[in-house]
Amino acid sequence: MKKTYIAFMAALLLNAVPSWAQDVNGIQVVDPVAEQISYLQNEWSRIKYQIPDDEEKLAAIHRLEAHAASVTASFQDRPEPKIWEAIILSTDAGIVKGMSALPKVKKARDLLEQAEKIDERALDGSAHTSLGSLYYQVPGWPVGFGDDDLAEEHLRKALVINPNGIDPNYFYGDFLIQDGRYDEAATYLKRALQAPDRPGRALADAGRRQEIKAALAKIDEKKKTGEGGYN
Repeated sequence: MKKTYIAFMAALLLNAVPSWAQDVNGIQVVDPVAEQISYLQNEWSRIKYQIPDDEEKLAAIHRLEAHAASVTASFQDRPEPKIWEAIILSTDAGIVKGMSALPKVKKARDLLEQAEKIDERALDGSAHTSLGSLYYQVPGWPVGFGDDDLAEEHLRKALVINPNGIDPNYFYGDFLIQDGRYDEAATYLKRALQAPDRPGRALADAGRRQEIKAALAKIDEKKKTGEGGYN
């Protein structure tokens, strides 16, 4: 069953940060975009996984959203800030829920499409992962732009780019649960659970693994109740 609002996303998506330094004529130069992405990732993880109160979480995500927008504006030619602004907007929408969240997810979609055009492989294909997540979690026409076919297309593209990543496997597994394809879903979720740790992403990885375990438990419950499409 298609969700009627963004429940995850964020889902969404903590991938490898670009190289901290670039070698220019033998001199190590810090990449300012990488610094900003690291900050956005770490603060997003703290907000998502360590702030339990929704009002406090929303206030914090609004502050981070404003910061992300300024980073995007400062580095228009880079895809990474657009991806992370989209993730943060989607997280905002996941807290608010309902019709009032639609402008946020539409803006997130637009940013991800822009990032994909610049470099679809940026942050290990996160633009595809995030677009796929949006397409299956947003309501379809006439309310929103949700589309299961586009969701699967983008999620599978993300897996081609990053086949062993925790996020593309998790979100594809979650999509397959929504589509009633439980055995397939379990395969991808178990692969996500076995994904290697990401340097500096301990909090994000721990939080995501809890979500993966919850998704696997959901599949087990559906099997116990004899619900829906197995393959």
